[in-house]
Amino acid sequence: MMGPAHSLSGAAAWVGVAVATALAGHPMPWPVLVAGTLICAGAALAPDLDQKSATISRAFGPPSRWLAGLIDKLSVAVHNATRGPRDRRRTGGHRTLSHTWLWAVLMGVGFSAAAVHWGRWAVLGILFVHMVLAVEGLLWRAARISSDIMVWLLGAATAWILAGVLNQPGHGSEWLFPGQPYLWIGIPIVLGAMVHCVGDALTISGCPFLWPLKIKGRRWYPLGTPRFMRFRAGAWVESNVLMPGFMVATAAGGIAAVVLAA
Repeated sequence: MMGPAHSLSGAAAWVGVAVATALAGHPMPWPVLVAGTLICAGAALAPDLDQKSATISRAFGPPSRWLAGLIDKLSVAVHNATRGPRDRRRTGGHRTLSHTWLWAVLMGVGFSAAAVHWGRWAVLGILFVHMVLAVEGLLWRAARISSDIMVWLLGAATAWILAGVLNQPGHGSEWLFPGQPYLWIGIPIVLGAMVHCVGDALTISGCPFLWPLKIKGRRWYPLGTPRFMRFRAGAWVESNVLMPGFMVATAAGGIAAVVLAA
């Protein structure tokens, strides 16, 4: 799928978690609902950092393009070193290492550990990165005609405001993990990456989400729906069916989460 659909699916997924946790007796404070939705929307773009032309690779100028090139090379090396007997050698790393469950978990654990260990400044950095990505994904039309600096300023302002609100007593810094501020912050990051992979599994190429599990002689087996149900990224079904559906699901889920938490 394309960036906007990925971001919308990430937002819908987090409000789904909000409804589920409220029903399970752990309702989200509204700042966690808002911050988590935006983080998950941004994180749903992150796996495409293995491709220099992706939204995330352009979002932060030369640093993100340099990082995309590095992850592309790392992905190619890991793919070719671990491929099964039926996997072809790769010269490009797109939809390999960063499109796996292991990558998603490592990213979530790493960001949670940084937030717990370094506190507010790490949280601000995590929020800034994901707010910029959320703007690029959710407000893609406006972001395309705006300068990068305007998008960064909006991301920074949103991150600063959310960090200040979350730090207030009872506003969610210790949600789900009492005594461990911001340990939860890796959850929407993991979820966003996983939702991205599910979205890519709906497209023609599929997604090797279960690496390094060997399936049919391949460690990089492209999981996906039955062939007749798949579509090309950016196709009509994505922009006219999936994206409106994600918007409705996000709005309905958000309202339900707020009502259940009241």
